[in-house]
Amino acid sequence: NSFVARTNTCGELRSAHVGQEVTLYGWIQYQRQGLFLVLRDFQGLTQIILPQDEAHSHVRKLLSNAPVESVVRVTGIVSSRPPGQENPKMPTGDIEVKVETAEILNSCKKLPFEIKDFIKKSEALRMQYRYLDLRSFQLQYNLRLRSQIVMRMREYLCNLHGFVDVETPTLFKRTPGGAKEFLVPSREAGKFYSLPQSPQQFKQLLMVGGVDRYFQVARCYRDEGSRPDRQPEFTQIDIEMSFVDQAGIQRLIEGLLQYSWPQERGAVTTPFPAMTYEEALADYGTDKPDTRFGMKIVDISDILRRSDVRFVQNALSYPRGTVKAICIPQGARYLKNKDLESLKESAKSQFNQEVMDMICRPDGSLKSLLTKLLGKEQQSELMQALNVQVDDVVLLAAGEHKRVCSALGSLRLESADLLEAAGMMLRDPTAFHFLWVVEFPLFLPKEENPAELESAHHPFTAPHPADTNLLYSDPTKVRSQHYDLVLNGNEIGGGSIRIHNAEQQRFVLEKVLKEDSEVLSHLLEALEFGAPPHGGIALGLDRLISLIVGAPSIRDVIAFPKSFRGRDLMGNAPDYVTPEELEPYHIQVSWPVAETEAKKN
Repeated sequence: NSFVARTNTCGELRSAHVGQEVTLYGWIQYQRQGLFLVLRDFQGLTQIILPQDEAHSHVRKLLSNAPVESVVRVTGIVSSRPPGQENPKMPTGDIEVKVETAEILNSCKKLPFEIKDFIKKSEALRMQYRYLDLRSFQLQYNLRLRSQIVMRMREYLCNLHGFVDVETPTLFKRTPGGAKEFLVPSREAGKFYSLPQSPQQFKQLLMVGGVDRYFQVARCYRDEGSRPDRQPEFTQIDIEMSFVDQAGIQRLIEGLLQYSWPQERGAVTTPFPAMTYEEALADYGTDKPDTRFGMKIVDISDILRRSDVRFVQNALSYPRGTVKAICIPQGARYLKNKDLESLKESAKSQFNQEVMDMICRPDGSLKSLLTKLLGKEQQSELMQALNVQVDDVVLLAAGEHKRVCSALGSLRLESADLLEAAGMMLRDPTAFHFLWVVEFPLFLPKEENPAELESAHHPFTAPHPADTNLLYSDPTKVRSQHYDLVLNGNEIGGGSIRIHNAEQQRFVLEKVLKEDSEVLSHLLEALEFGAPPHGGIALGLDRLISLIVGAPSIRDVIAFPKSFRGRDLMGNAPDYVTPEELEPYHIQVSWPVAETEAKKN
């Protein structure tokens, strides 16, 4: 209550304050028949009793007629609530304030929606009136918790471990590879700035400059169009260190999360488990496994290798051919036939992968088109390998290793959603399972042209020390010093040890990625002036906070987010500008014909 006119907040009065005169400021949350109202501020609620005597009739009339969500000042005496009228659900439920004087500071017009967490409102409406939505308890809690976590992170990094908080530029130039960047016109004809998708180059240059330990709560920008649960502007906890290895970065981040983790969410256990990229893909079908539940992918190639099943033999005849399966516990009891059909259709449409189902009958036998082609011994081996119980459903796929794993990994998550929707408790909503995924490939084939390579992480990632020679002979086989941090199946951070040798960096850019290294001439030159070995990581703050608070979308932990299509529905941005405003930037807008006609009309 420092620096302000109130004596207390609406959330702090208790029985110990009885008899005191207090002044409260807040919003009217609720009114009842001219008898009392509930006043709300950022910290909580207080019940305000309206005077019923003639001497204070003007106060009663003033507050009774004030619309809900009007801002008021009330001064009165704290009293105990009458016996039996206490409200144990309210922290201030033992007291009430008998008002003596009041003032309407600002009246509220008719609201587009009620300011209550349980009232359903469309997300578009919430974003259009975001300043009203921010009054809700949940958003207040989310933003305040976010602030506390960031403050604890600053303490840990700067005060305990000597990191320097450095702000890096927002206006820069295009970086090759990676996500699309927003362009900002300059007054030099044909020249544009780019908004950085991360401070990657700057943090490496800070290491060349001898800063040693850098940290920033960094604003980042990506022009990714309409992607669900992504934002064109987002926040990273950005970190870089000199003279560090992968294990050093991992221990730092484990300590950082342990130190800043909210107490009410339980303790964080370190060290976090780790698995390689290949293990993650083989067991979970993804590089961000949700390890809160089982249903791992099992390789059954050896069991079926001796079978006469044609599609199995076809699959195994290829170099990376495999047969794998997942077992859905109690699937026959919880899933309907249409659910199984939708899972198989999903594998077909998303991965072009056929999937076969097998159901374990009450007598322990398998019901499937496949069983006719398998001997009793093979069926028994199959059930043993997958630990099949009565009413379990097995989904089996055969084909190229990566495609089979990816399809089954996706079906594992979809079937978990279906089981939980049908009432099974599979993933503990209060559990937090951290996991390091390591030893990613340094390069991956481009989707649009598999003959060309792109960086799996970014072009500044160093090769695994054991694979350095392969960089020059067979780059597709090189593992990287790239590590991702996964929480409950969501990637919340990614980093790497960087290339600090100019020659190696130039080779990666020019020879492997076929990029124009001239764009990065400043960085390549800096690496020639005694650059120290260095590495770092960036944590996605929005995603991390949304997982901690259990928010359905990252938009629920950002004060003023953009919509699914990247629009600000409150301020109506982006917006048109006049030709006169564009003139200094040497830009003319070429309108599509339909829009030109619409503007004329």
